Amino acid sequence: MAQMEPNLDHDVSWFLLPSYWAKMVVALISFLCFANSYDGDFVFDDSEAIINNKDLRAETPLGDLWYHDFWGSKLSSNTSHKSYRPLTVLTFRINYLFAGGFYPVGFHVINIILHCTISVLMVDVFSILLGGLQFSNKGRRLNLAPKSSLLAALLFAVHPVHTECVAGIVGRADLLCALFFLLSFLGYCKAFKESKEGHTFSVFWVLVSVVLGAIAMLCKEQGITILGLNAVFDALVINKINLLELIRKLLYKDKSLENAGLLRKGLLFRITLLMCGGAGILYIRWRIMGTGPPAFTEVDNPASFADSLFVRAINYNYYYSLNAWLLLCPWWLCFDWSMGCIPLIKSVSDWRIIALAALWFCLIGLICQALCSEDSHKRRILTLGLGFLIIPFLPASNLFFRVGFVVAERVIYLPSIGYCILFTYGFSLLSKQAKKKKILAVAVLGILLINVMRCALRSSQWRSEEQLFRSALSVCPLNAKVHYNVGKNLADKGNQSAAIKYYREAVRLNPKYVHAMNNLGNILKERNELHEAEELLSLAVQIQPDFAAAWMNLGIVQNSLRRFEEAEQSYWTAIKHRKKYPDCYYNLGRLYADLNRHIDALNAWRNATVLKPEHSLAWNNMIILLDNTGNLAQAEAVGREALELIPNDHSLMFSLANVLGKSQKYKESEALFLKAIKANPNAASYHGNLAVLYHRWGNLDLAKKHYEVSLKLDPMAPGTKENYNLLRRKLEQLQKKGGA
Repeated sequence: MAQMEPNLDHDVSWFLLPSYWAKMVVALISFLCFANSYDGDFVFDDSEAIINNKDLRAETPLGDLWYHDFWGSKLSSNTSHKSYRPLTVLTFRINYLFAGGFYPVGFHVINIILHCTISVLMVDVFSILLGGLQFSNKGRRLNLAPKSSLLAALLFAVHPVHTECVAGIVGRADLLCALFFLLSFLGYCKAFKESKEGHTFSVFWVLVSVVLGAIAMLCKEQGITILGLNAVFDALVINKINLLELIRKLLYKDKSLENAGLLRKGLLFRITLLMCGGAGILYIRWRIMGTGPPAFTEVDNPASFADSLFVRAINYNYYYSLNAWLLLCPWWLCFDWSMGCIPLIKSVSDWRIIALAALWFCLIGLICQALCSEDSHKRRILTLGLGFLIIPFLPASNLFFRVGFVVAERVIYLPSIGYCILFTYGFSLLSKQAKKKKILAVAVLGILLINVMRCALRSSQWRSEEQLFRSALSVCPLNAKVHYNVGKNLADKGNQSAAIKYYREAVRLNPKYVHAMNNLGNILKERNELHEAEELLSLAVQIQPDFAAAWMNLGIVQNSLRRFEEAEQSYWTAIKHRKKYPDCYYNLGRLYADLNRHIDALNAWRNATVLKPEHSLAWNNMIILLDNTGNLAQAEAVGREALELIPNDHSLMFSLANVLGKSQKYKESEALFLKAIKANPNAASYHGNLAVLYHRWGNLDLAKKHYEVSLKLDPMAPGTKENYNLLRRKLEQLQKKGGA
């Protein structure tokens, strides 16, 4: 069987462990790196991909997963990002069902297990890539580079850039993709295990590798690239093709191409199988996704919107250099690199051009060595290293289609395989030249230890949104989204004053950041700073006319300013841009109620409950309005309908209890009041209205008891004190009559 010259380990000063122990060490260390993320929260994109994703819930048919994107939107929608990862979403759904809800521990544990499994598989993968493919007489694959493969697997297992994939739950897509990516590669290698019949390869295992590549792609788009890498591996390792020699023969139309290895050992047939499989997979995906491109904005990837081809090209190359730097020095890590984090390079006088020059200097040097070196062993390792570094990165390169990010640490999970190959080979070359090899080994051990500590630190930052967002302030201080997320986190915790500061900074850094304007406008609205809130929200809808949430919030502000016609128009504009918008119908109903347009108000609230049956506020307002207008029978019917849908909502129990009391259905009303009080015992109005019920019913002692509880909870409760005084006078009169 074809193999590389097994000489790499001769030069590597590293630990030699039996295969089983090597895998145990890699599993343990990879677990230690990320173990502290197991009890982290849902953070950043987890909210949209998991918590707000209806595809995780049992009521969503499983078949819908095949027609929805990663975020739960229909692939046919104009707003879809076209990220088609149904198998990843399926694992989230299984997590959700087994946990009985959105409990992040189970999600995190699966991610950690996946990374440990992948790291263990890397021992086998690197043993093939670095040592070659050879089987014993008994059919067992031989590990010809045990020291090198262990070092490379450890480098992969502890690389800090992987933290986003492991500690961030949405990184599951990259982990699953990597798992099936590696299984496809190992399956392809199995195709060359000689059979008893003497066949040189197994078509079955080639087809298995294609199927596993398809599964990898259904986890994340990068998975399809394994088919190309399998072909490269086949040409270089199985057929030992010299690429430079092949290129020369193609250029000079040499008829001895067969001798170069193209037709030898069925290479063309296998490559045809891989190409046909890949084309079929891509065609099916294209049919499911449709022809429309993903919907991205300029803030997601500003370089791709630049008018100048020169600006686009130079910035894409700068992004590549940043990705390479993250692999070499993963110290400055950030959850998001968009929105001004990396300003555009607009001229050759920008000093950052040096990074591009350095990148291409290194790449060209490596490519020349991979093509021109007389050492076939060196050529193959460098070509495989470059192949695994570059090919899995191509879907994120902006070369074939626009992507929705500038730099994303998660997309270099697979390319880091190539980095580990090149690092290990470089270490072997240094070891060969070094006189004191132990010092070099200690230095590499130090790098591994630093990476382990960096992984643990970075994992702890991914445990909560507050830590994650604040960690980015020092890395990307110009990133408006970082300031926005810090502000949002503070606002969610009730610290509005601090949130305002960060929202203002986000708007300053990006004057077109409509989401920051919307959230800042909301806070200012709640603080009754209505005029500034209106200015911000008006600017937001001017910049993005289809921003439904901003239109609705603008309507709320205009309603508060008593500009009712403008508010109504804003609400209807919001509904125009988002047809199914229950909260907007609810606010529209409040506007109509303020204008005494009762039928319109009821219709708006009814629309809200049709779109969102659990919309408690809309149900409540319908009951109260019908109650206040004397339509007790209709109010009772609506209340009963609402409680059937939301049986544990104490506010609905309270509203229906009031209606039943007025209809003199005292017993049923009492039961609902008591149930509401049990659910919310500190609501003064619940005790006060129950006291009124008892007062009407003639249960004066119980009425007195609940009046007193109500006043204790809220001494200023409107009407309660007067009713209590009336009851006391009545009780005094009864006592006097009884005494007489």
